[in-house]
Amino acid sequence: MGRTGSSRERLVDAGAAMFGRQGFHGTGVKQLVTAARAPFASLYHFFPGGKEELAAEAVRRAGAAYAAIVMVHFPPGVDVAAATEAAFAGAADYVRDSGYEDACPIATVALELSSTSEPVRFACADVFEGWIDGLSAVFVAGGIPDEHARPLALQWLSLLEGAFIFCRASRRTEALATAGVAAALVRTAQQRAPDQCSPGVCS
Repeated sequence: MGRTGSSRERLVDAGAAMFGRQGFHGTGVKQLVTAARAPFASLYHFFPGGKEELAAEAVRRAGAAYAAIVMVHFPPGVDVAAATEAAFAGAADYVRDSGYEDACPIATVALELSSTSEPVRFACADVFEGWIDGLSAVFVAGGIPDEHARPLALQWLSLLEGAFIFCRASRRTEALATAGVAAALVRTAQQRAPDQCSPGVCS
């Protein structure tokens, strides 16, 4: 969590960290302003909609930060299947090193509020869509046909998100190791690329 910058930035950073770990309902306003070292009234000054408005902003901040962590594994020209293996291994380290407190930074809030808060639901949906688009673009750059890239990104992220839940509950990284089968899905999609098909075989 950042300790410098404006009160607004510190509040968003505090929200991104605390909502991801404790959830929206498990995080009090007093906790937030204390963690952010901000005056109590500043939360409502910067976020007239209160904790809900802050949560929507924090979701976007946390989602962008986590996307950057994942994309470190996908530099230009990388083998996207090998990078997938590295990304899932990195996710396992991330969860384990946090004491199984950190996983997907927005999943808890998405589950809590998607049925009760449109601003937060929209923010979560926007973040997830950004992840799908970003990963789809990586797959296309890695030689996977456009028509397979988005479904593959959805499968990839679904495996990751599901594995995070199992890991946090079991306090083991077995689920992320198993979910690394995502690399096999990527390999299969690569094999569908026209330049890897035999003449006359590709549809």
